[in-house]
Amino acid sequence: MLKNVMRVMLVGSLALGLASCAAKTTVSRVDTDSVQDLSGSWNDTDSRLVSSRMVNDVLSQKWLTKYQVKQGKNPVVIIGDVRNLSHEHINTRTFIADLERELINSGEVEFVASSDERNEIRGERDDQAVNASQVTRNEAGQEIGADFMLKGQINTIFDAAVDMQVKYYQIDLTLISMKDNKKVWVGQKKIKKILEKGSFR
Repeated sequence: MLKNVMRVMLVGSLALGLASCAAKTTVSRVDTDSVQDLSGSWNDTDSRLVSSRMVNDVLSQKWLTKYQVKQGKNPVVIIGDVRNLSHEHINTRTFIADLERELINSGEVEFVASSDERNEIRGERDDQAVNASQVTRNEAGQEIGADFMLKGQINTIFDAAVDMQVKYYQIDLTLISMKDNKKVWVGQKKIKKILEKGSFR
């Protein structure tokens, strides 16, 4: 009887061991610029490519040269709200970060902090006014105002048949003058993905 019990326990232990081996997760490191489109949903590649192409477009239009010639300096830009109006969860913060990086690194525009970032900085500035020495504190009222705001939205259209699905993304961005609310640039990028049966998520 004892031998049978021990035999059952041994078999159970082996089965658990085999199950844990079978469920082991394998991790592979890949280049962050490589395309890994697993589900067909919006991903880091879409964010990177769309931001790069749209920034190239906005910086190649006449509004920039006109401003630089008339004002004798680069325009100051801030990114406003980029709304996700799609059918899926999209982290617009990473897309905004990609846009900011492309714009800043272009050297064609200056950039100011977002409203949330400004509130944090102003809090630090208030603290400096009380606690920092006079020669090291930064005074209030020295901020640079933005000349233009870049804002936009992401939309999707889905179409599906029995064994195929089409995901269509449309990204619209608008650059607006802070002085007079004029739209100086409107950009659009479209992405279409076809998913065949077996890849639906």
